[in-house]
Amino acid sequence: MVIGIGGVSRSGKSTLANLLVTHFRKNGKKAIIFHQDDFVYPETLIPKVKNRTDWESPKSIDFESFIEVIELMKERFDVIIAEGLFAFYDERLNNLYDRKFYVKISKRTFLIRKAMDNRWGYEPTWFIDHIWKSFQVYGKPSPKVDGVLTVSGEDEFNMKKIISAL
Repeated sequence: MVIGIGGVSRSGKSTLANLLVTHFRKNGKKAIIFHQDDFVYPETLIPKVKNRTDWESPKSIDFESFIEVIELMKERFDVIIAEGLFAFYDERLNNLYDRKFYVKISKRTFLIRKAMDNRWGYEPTWFIDHIWKSFQVYGKPSPKVDGVLTVSGEDEFNMKKIISAL
């Protein structure tokens, strides 16, 4: 089974992926997570916005390698979880997924969580706004993508509901 998890930055994608991989492993399944962030191009190849690296562009992701790794690992694992900002951007990825989860949060929650996120140092307000706007354009699942279950990332995940959807 291949599970795709998408959502804006700080929505809870990695948290959900970790909860799911733990669930599957406790139930005797071989499960692994692939984070789209591990498949970014070198910084010199990523577009810029106002002289800042635009990590929020789908052009920052090596989709070919991401897809190749997922396809190769399907033989070795019972469950593969692929999570990322652009999890639903590429049609080839969408075709690989057996289940799809979109972790949705409000802009207010995003702004609060992003303000507490200092992993990258100071991020100007305009760039944080750019992250939100870019996700609205490139990250949200298109209506053409079938079978996406929207889950709230505002509070703790309803794991019973999520597990039952699998």
